[in-house]
Amino acid sequence: MTDSRSPIGLTMGDVAGIGPELIAELICDAITHEQCRPVVFGHPQILQRALASQGDTRPITTITSLDQISDTTASLLCFSCGPDEAIEVLPGNIDPRAGQAAHDYLVAAIDAAQTGHIDGIVTAPLNKAALHAAGIDYPGHTEILAERCGVADFSMMLYLPPGNLVQGEYGLGVAHVTLHTSIKSVPDLITSNSIQEKIGLMDGFLKRVGHPNPKIGVAALNPHAGEAGLFGDEEQNKIIPAVLASQTAGANVHGPIPADALMRLAAAGKYDGVVAMYHDQGHIALKLLGYDQAVNITLGLPIVRTSPSHGTAYDIAWQGRADATGMRSALEMACRLISHSSCSHPGSDTNDD
Repeated sequence: MTDSRSPIGLTMGDVAGIGPELIAELICDAITHEQCRPVVFGHPQILQRALASQGDTRPITTITSLDQISDTTASLLCFSCGPDEAIEVLPGNIDPRAGQAAHDYLVAAIDAAQTGHIDGIVTAPLNKAALHAAGIDYPGHTEILAERCGVADFSMMLYLPPGNLVQGEYGLGVAHVTLHTSIKSVPDLITSNSIQEKIGLMDGFLKRVGHPNPKIGVAALNPHAGEAGLFGDEEQNKIIPAVLASQTAGANVHGPIPADALMRLAAAGKYDGVVAMYHDQGHIALKLLGYDQAVNITLGLPIVRTSPSHGTAYDIAWQGRADATGMRSALEMACRLISHSSCSHPGSDTNDD
């Protein structure tokens, strides 16, 4: 009998952090196997160790060819990739071996998604310092995904599903014009074109999850939206032209709106999406609303990719204290996005996430 469940890749992330534990908890849960066919991308020996920490001693089926994903019916499936040296990494430490492994797990999963062997990716956290220690010059997951997928127009979005945390029927998404960069570089990096691109990505995502006419608010960069130029001219010279151009293109978008007011209005259901100018402008507000439930979604990719919104949590790694709530939310969101795809393998056609 053909298995109708979507195969979803779970990347192990930084093995010095809580990623392997989160994945072990997920694949031990029967609900996960009802939702999808989980395929772990990582080192099988590390996965076995993480499963043992959950009290699960079942053997893992290790595969080394992507074609084996569809050929096996095993429930605990691990695509073996990355350096063997990763098994020697100690918990809670920045280690170049862990950085290299996290990169390799991610790249293997991206390639599997782009070739249609899996339908999406859920990534456990990696550590940017460990990446750099390994000589991998990327700020994080998002930039690796974008380059490997060959896209220039992309954005990190934090998303809260509809529920008691946000009043909007379709949840609340926050996309970012700039991401992993210094605050002092933000004004120069912001352009009208980049703002307009993020508005378009947000509009496309919300329509994909069913909203017929999403209302998007664009955050100001400066306090009080610049006070007509008294506190800066980015609103007048960059943000307003982008909003007007997006309105002309058909988007239901408004702004610039002072950021301290915008997030309160969005949580109350006045806006379905927010375009923030920089990382912390969007992250802090949304994580205050729902840290465990917020899901990181990469917009603009030809594949589905989600992750929890937290980091590697070195301080509690491999101590049996990790909470998989965020990872579960990310998996549920990936399943939802895949179900909204117009084809069985989103990598072949869609480009909203």
